This record gives sequence, structure tokens and C-alpha cells, in this order.
Amino acid sequence: IMWDEHDVAGLSKMTPLTRTTTVVTHRYGGDPSFDRKSPGMTSYAATTLEQGVTHDLAFEKWANKVASPTAPWISLGDFRKDLSVDLFNEAAQLVMRYNLFRCWVSEYTAMPQLDAATAAAAIRSIKIEMESWSRDPLFEEPQE
Repeated sequence: IMWDEHDVAGLSKMTPLTRTTTVVTHRYGGDPSFDRKSPGMTSYAATTLEQGVTHDLAFEKWANKVASPTAPWISLGDFRKDLSVDLFNEAAQLVMRYNLFRCWVSEYTAMPQLDAATAAAAIRSIKIEMESWSRDPLFEEPQE
């Protein structure tokens, strides 16, 4: 994940990028025999980013832009960010990039449930809302 022009986080998991366009049903004039369908408003689903708990404060600082427990008077002036999600192949070559626009944190999990009976890693997460996303056409499949 990249925001503010630099790499921020390596992720252990990310939910899918999904968009949905509503269907608008209508009829032409006096034709009652069948419906016509047209595209309506498109919405972009939230996505969740997960990473192991580290000392890096990037997730927490961004989440605190919307709701800070220690400074509730913080301005919302810069709480939105444009993100880039880079996908790499097994040879560590960049093969695909998606750009996410006007994102903000709607949910932040700082400390996961802890269970001494398991050997699981501690994972923190942010759920981000976005206004749109698109695949970056500048990145092509690298040569093997």
C-alpha cells in the first residue's frame, strides 16, 4: 500500500475491491409489455486492510484523523487519502497497480483478540471507505 507518495504498509490480507451499479427499471411511453433496464448510480464497497501488529504508526495516525480519543478537536481537513495497491509476482516484480480515490478510515482495530492457547499472529486492521478505484493502465505484465 502506498499513500502520500511513499510505501506505507505491507499487508497480510486485503478484502476485494468491489463496485456495484444499481439497475434502474423503466418503460417507454405507453409500452406496458416489458421493462427496460439502464445503469443507475455506482457505489464502491469498503475494503479492509490487515497487517501484523508493528511499531509503525501509519494506520493509527490515519485512523485518528477521523476520531482521536486523545484529541477530539482534530480537524477533518486532511482525513482523505488517495492510495495505491501494488501487486507483485513471486520474482518481486510489480505486475499490477490499483488506485483508490478519496479514501478514509471508517473502522480501526488496533489490538486484536488475544488468545494464549493459539500460536496466531496479532493482526490489526483498518476498514477504508472510498469514492472510486481504477486499475492503473501504465503497468503491463513483466517479461519472465
